[in-house]
Amino acid sequence: MARKAATKRTSKWLTREQQMTWRSFGFMFQTLHSALESQMKQDSDLSFIEYYALARLSEETDHRLRMSELARECNASLSRLSHLIKRLESRGMVRREPDATDGRFTVAILTNAGYKKLLASAPAHVDCVRQLVIGDFTAAEQAQLREMSNRIVARIEASGWKHNLI
Repeated sequence: MARKAATKRTSKWLTREQQMTWRSFGFMFQTLHSALESQMKQDSDLSFIEYYALARLSEETDHRLRMSELARECNASLSRLSHLIKRLESRGMVRREPDATDGRFTVAILTNAGYKKLLASAPAHVDCVRQLVIGDFTAAEQAQLREMSNRIVARIEASGWKHNLI
């Protein structure tokens, strides 16, 4: 979807309260991403997206998923995911093969070594998520956070903005 140049728009500026909310949220988003990335590198020698891809593959009954679907699930371009899978392949954690039902597609498959790496990496990651995100939030607060996050994602998807460029 084409977007008009920002200079041609007349925008209503954020109120002071809205600006404070946006800055707080933006700082949290960047800080959380950096912290999760650092934790994964330190404890598992994986990037956050590598861990996420392994985890997503592990959730499938046969530990396999079309690359296009995995790219969507990881919020990554197919090109970026292909590079990521190539790195994981070189470490023996994933393999690729043509989709048996439609050879036009490629399937990523979690190997036993990849599954073992994921299992070894998960406890430290879960501890980090519990410490940084879940914390002492009540069940009601967690539900609010989930609902607000889902609403933001829905707005992004409805807006037409490309959000899988990472």
